[in-house]
Amino acid sequence: MNDVHIPVLVEEISYWLNPLLGGVYVDCTVGLGGTSLRLLEKSGKNAHIIGLDHDYQAVAIAKKTLSEYESSVTIVHGNFSHIKDVVQNSGYEKVDGVVFDLGVSSMQLDQAERGFSFSQSGPLDMRMDQTQKVTAADLVNHLPEKELADVIFTYGEERYSRRIARAIVLARNVGLIQTTQALVAILEGALPYAYKKGRLHFATRTFQALRIRVNRELDLLEPALRDAVDLLKEGGRVCVVAFHSLEDRIVKQTFRSMAKREHPRVALLVKKPVIPSALEIQQNPRARSAKLRVAERLPEGVTL
Repeated sequence: MNDVHIPVLVEEISYWLNPLLGGVYVDCTVGLGGTSLRLLEKSGKNAHIIGLDHDYQAVAIAKKTLSEYESSVTIVHGNFSHIKDVVQNSGYEKVDGVVFDLGVSSMQLDQAERGFSFSQSGPLDMRMDQTQKVTAADLVNHLPEKELADVIFTYGEERYSRRIARAIVLARNVGLIQTTQALVAILEGALPYAYKKGRLHFATRTFQALRIRVNRELDLLEPALRDAVDLLKEGGRVCVVAFHSLEDRIVKQTFRSMAKREHPRVALLVKKPVIPSALEIQQNPRARSAKLRVAERLPEGVTL
């Protein structure tokens, strides 16, 4: 099996969502369909999956992956920020479980033409939803220097963000920056030698920052988590897999805020995030940084 078809922490998600008795489950980032497929397998075809993805290519592949369960699946092209509308338009008011698998997929990274990877030459795109207008090239070539530095620092946690932004502005004054490799070359010229020899590739944080900003990944996450909880039946659960600290921090803080109020809406089912086993990381290196958090919907009127 190719790595792009391996969902991360799928057995743990299946355990917490427990689809054995059936029910309705929303896969907010259906991707290639691997997690949804496992939930359907575990349910004995008693579950119904509503899958969302803002990547048209992923939607097409997910439909093929889940074709054996076609009557039990609704796949929609859309961002998880629209979860309430999608669920209601599918004919449901409440659901039994919701899963988010955040971040960029291996399929997207592996396609040079999508522009996500600094290790391949391609257009500086990075749009997950290719129907949207703004690309990474638009940001790199048109954001004011200070705003560009803020993006790289805030979303990439890059300590050399100002130096990088200055180098980008100097380069774009000569000509438009249109490819991933052109940006990598600018970064290579701007960063200190010792930094470029570090464990993490020197372009990682800048590329992450641009991708997050292009796709508004962090802006949309907290409202979507709250909407997901709104949709859950009492005892329903939401599972979130995050791959970097910025995402995980939002998930942790959002769940905690909903659990600590006078009338809490959720109970936190894991005190610390669930991480992949050494075997899973060996089989699927993409899983290395994954963290799973789980919350359960409480009955209305519960007080602390």
